Amino acid sequence: MRRPFAILAAALLVGVFAVPASAADGDEDFTIKDPRITESSGLAASRLHPGIYWTHNDSDDGPYIYAVDSRTGETVARLTLTGVGTPRDVEAISVGPGNRIYVGDIGDNLGGSWPHVWIYELPEPKTLRDQTIRATQYVVKYSDGARDAESLVVHPKTGRVYIVDKNEQGGHLYEGPAELSASGTNVFRPVAAVPDLEATDATLSPDGEHLVVRSYFGAIAYDWNGGKIKRKQRLGVPFLGQGESVTYTADGTRLMYGAEGADSSVEGQDAPGGSGSSSGTGSPAARDDGAGGDGLGGNLKTGAIAVAVACAALLGLRGLRRRK
Repeated sequence: MRRPFAILAAALLVGVFAVPASAADGDEDFTIKDPRITESSGLAASRLHPGIYWTHNDSDDGPYIYAVDSRTGETVARLTLTGVGTPRDVEAISVGPGNRIYVGDIGDNLGGSWPHVWIYELPEPKTLRDQTIRATQYVVKYSDGARDAESLVVHPKTGRVYIVDKNEQGGHLYEGPAELSASGTNVFRPVAAVPDLEATDATLSPDGEHLVVRSYFGAIAYDWNGGKIKRKQRLGVPFLGQGESVTYTADGTRLMYGAEGADSSVEGQDAPGGSGSSSGTGSPAARDDGAGGDGLGGNLKTGAIAVAVACAALLGLRGLRRRK
């Protein structure tokens, strides 16, 4: 979904609030260099191939997923999925038990009007090269009606699939069946509220104990608690443009955040509670005082300054347009 004016305004605000990344973050940050990847909407760290991240375009690309080497930013494999129909709005990707890749064709830019969406499952190849792989397609419906969604996670131990729907007022965590069926409809049911942000992606820690849900400009960390999630804290995220993706690193110590756009950047921050997490400089953690705000913290004075800066910048841009 493209919302250029809203994203520009929010970007100005986030620029005031953003916490700079620590120097150590640069070790794993990378830029996606493949000119075919212009709308990276999901991100998943490979456990089979260290340093490799799986991603995909949003829409109008075809049944493809890409393996990107974080050391170079280059694509080392493009997989073509067979056994599925024409992808409609691919928004999420996750790696489950047994190195199975799950692709969420779960977006619905028409506001939740499609009667069903799809999930594709395929084995992660042991050799990284361009190849065609047969996938299993699952039909998905929600127990409380159609909706838009961009976040899909697979529990690393149970293999159960979960979806977080996208809603400006906050959404819900939906739980799928214990096992997905390729021969029938898989009904996902809401099991927990995910308030205070418009979810664009989510990720589960490799041990299955922690969930992070992100929006365009913020994130919230939860204790998984057997699926009965408990809110832990808000997280600051690096501003990269239209923030669309997040994944834990394979070792669970960091969170990698990505965005749409050509030559898009992927930047990491220490995961809350992980061995690399800290409360000093460079920490993404923000004190959770129970307030909303899409993960953006700050007191009233700081907020007022940010609004003033944003308004001034926007007025300046409008003035420049009139002069042209």
